[in-house]
Amino acid sequence: MARARDWWEEARANPYFRYGLTAAAAVALLDRLTKYWIVEIVRLPARGKIELSSIFDLTYVQNYGASFGLLSGGLVSRIILSIISTGVAIGLMVWLGRLKRPAAVAGVASIIGGALGNLYDRLAYGYVVDFFDFSGLMFPWVFNIADMAINIGVAFLLLDAWLTRNEGKAE
Repeated sequence: MARARDWWEEARANPYFRYGLTAAAAVALLDRLTKYWIVEIVRLPARGKIELSSIFDLTYVQNYGASFGLLSGGLVSRIILSIISTGVAIGLMVWLGRLKRPAAVAGVASIIGGALGNLYDRLAYGYVVDFFDFSGLMFPWVFNIADMAINIGVAFLLLDAWLTRNEGKAE
């Protein structure tokens, strides 16, 4: 209990923690709003696909798996993926409370927001709503804002690792 209290005190005093939580919430909200727009306003489920250009379309997909349809399955995979998403978000939030490097904070916040965006869909509908389709560029997957945020977050973490690669090394 003392460790949790110590973490909370450190996180509360860390301005990057607040920025990170705000950014994660913004990503999750943007994901939710775009999915609402696609489903309720554009009514893409009834239309299936809207061809916009030779490289980009809006295509409605119910993704029952993880990123890019991995681990597709029934109730068991839905429960497993929900538990994994929740665990990742909690673990990253703990890490976020200790981070003081902007690129790492941006990366972790993006991944948390994306995980929460897709978790909402999985819990509410049993699948994740995907709709960005770049098959005209030979990209075979349909994805959403949350998926993009997770991938951008990983890129920020790689950037942070590269920027800090020499920290702590004796010269």
